[in-house]
Amino acid sequence: MYPLLETINSPADLRLLPRPQLRTLADELRAYVLHSVSQTGGHLSSNLGTVELTVALHYVFNTPEDRLVWDVGHQTYPHKILTGRRDRMASLRQFGGLSGFPRRDESEYDTFGTAHSSTSISAALGMAMAAKQKGEDRHAVAIIGDGAMSAGMAFEALNNAGVCDCKLLVILNDNDMSISPPVGALNRYLAQLMSGQFYASAKSVGKQVLRVAPPLFELAKRLETHAKGMVVPATLFENFGFNYIGPIDGHDLDSLIPTLENIRHLQGPQFLHVVTKKGQGYKLAEADPVAYHGPGKFDPAMGLQKSAAPAKQTFTQVFGHWLCDMAEKDSRLVGITPAMREGSGMVEFHQRFPDRYYDVGIAEQHAVTFAAGMACEGLKPVVAIYSTFLQRGYDQLIHDVALQNLPVVFALDRAGLVGADGATHAGAYDIAYLRCIPNMSVACPADENECRMLLSSAYEQNHPVAVRYPRGAGAGVATQAHLDALPFGKGELRRQGAGVAILAFGTLLHPALEAAEKLGATVVNMRWAKPLDTELLLQVAASHEALVTVEEGSIMGGAGSAVAEALAAAGVVKPLLHLGLRDEFTEHGDPARLLALQGLDAAGIGQAIVARFGVLPAPAQPAKRSLKSVA
Repeated sequence: MYPLLETINSPADLRLLPRPQLRTLADELRAYVLHSVSQTGGHLSSNLGTVELTVALHYVFNTPEDRLVWDVGHQTYPHKILTGRRDRMASLRQFGGLSGFPRRDESEYDTFGTAHSSTSISAALGMAMAAKQKGEDRHAVAIIGDGAMSAGMAFEALNNAGVCDCKLLVILNDNDMSISPPVGALNRYLAQLMSGQFYASAKSVGKQVLRVAPPLFELAKRLETHAKGMVVPATLFENFGFNYIGPIDGHDLDSLIPTLENIRHLQGPQFLHVVTKKGQGYKLAEADPVAYHGPGKFDPAMGLQKSAAPAKQTFTQVFGHWLCDMAEKDSRLVGITPAMREGSGMVEFHQRFPDRYYDVGIAEQHAVTFAAGMACEGLKPVVAIYSTFLQRGYDQLIHDVALQNLPVVFALDRAGLVGADGATHAGAYDIAYLRCIPNMSVACPADENECRMLLSSAYEQNHPVAVRYPRGAGAGVATQAHLDALPFGKGELRRQGAGVAILAFGTLLHPALEAAEKLGATVVNMRWAKPLDTELLLQVAASHEALVTVEEGSIMGGAGSAVAEALAAAGVVKPLLHLGLRDEFTEHGDPARLLALQGLDAAGIGQAIVARFGVLPAPAQPAKRSLKSVA
């Protein structure tokens, strides 16, 4: 099915092909991407849109000597296939298999590991300047999407790059028609003309000649800006110090390759604007690129099909429903997302409350301070953000929100392990990085209904509160219709046992309960990592021989550390076992398997307790809901 593609085991093989064969190669590559993703799941629309661009880049540039840096990296499947990993695509995003993003330890062609947006220009500039300092003649190319260009970091890098004399090329992959569309054959001709030596030389010589006659020089600049402005948005990027080229059709190899070849011979930072289409070549993905952004396994002939059986409600859906219900009740509520409307479950809120919905683009720092400004004026902002993305707004969280003790609710999706996306998206550190901040509180719901109730608890507070919850579905607990809140900072006893007490934070309550049934142990649903329910903690510590903390977060600095600190402050000395994510980055793979490898399933929790404290002979006792009222 892929006779030409099967002869390409590296970009060196690609560069031996006659140019007319590249179109055939691109067609086979696109078909292979579609086939692979339909078998494994993964990012589809974005990868179908970068096929020709990937072929052209590896054909023109001497990779890996010339460095390609892909922003975010969820569009690199064609790159992986052409760089010797074609036969491993069946293992994509599976444990021990290929990552869904670039990784330096996976291939020498993956020059920079990434999965968060807007880092490519900074990294490529660093590589270009390093080459210059070392006296090496090579290019660095950053490929960044128009969405990622909304982040301040991208413009910080552009600002720095514009004054650096190095071989840097920034390619803006505009796949949402958000800047400007291509304008056909004329545009192709102008793009090649503006990237050619004649244009660059004439432009340089003309400026030098006309500088002696300032009025003519100024007139020439205005004419140039006006002429280019009619067909391209050149002014912005040229004011940063780049030579702007484009926009050109990113699916037209006859436009891409000559333009890139011309750019290779230009000096100084270059900016190429290409326009592509998400889902290109697969009509279903073209029609609905959002649905096909990250599908699971599917039949390409049939497309995505709705499941016959209703799936369990996810935590993301719980948040989305709560947000709409609370907005109905309180007109002060506003919802904020840094470009994650679908991922954070805000589609319905956007539809029902468009005047109270704010998508600020991929700008996490801005999102946090924007929320702070709204809170200053009496609104109640709810920032829906992934745990790992809030890391990007950490200074703003401390300086702009917590220091001023502003009532902002942070709905932290993707807390804990995330499965196929791997370490770059795993919310392993939020408890540790949040609980050290004064005025900040952290809630850890154990199930869907607790998530809804703790969101209400957080919303009632007059200070910043984060509610962390995992990706996907929980135990399947039905959510209540009303908006009742749980008591602030209070946990509950879920199972009365003897000998050992397991203190569970979040959804690991359920495997902890399963392990406790076999061990006769007590289980406490702590609910809050900060503030800790120290009264309940000390009560349990006084009646048990040993304590075990369980959390789907980093052990170092996490909720278990908070328990140890509280016990030490009270002068209580007890054997204490911390179970959580070890001091290592967790690989991609099936979430259940990853939890088991971390020893955080029921069997692992039980084995760890027995290994540390021995077999527990105490019989199980009837469960009690709590030591004190939580109603």
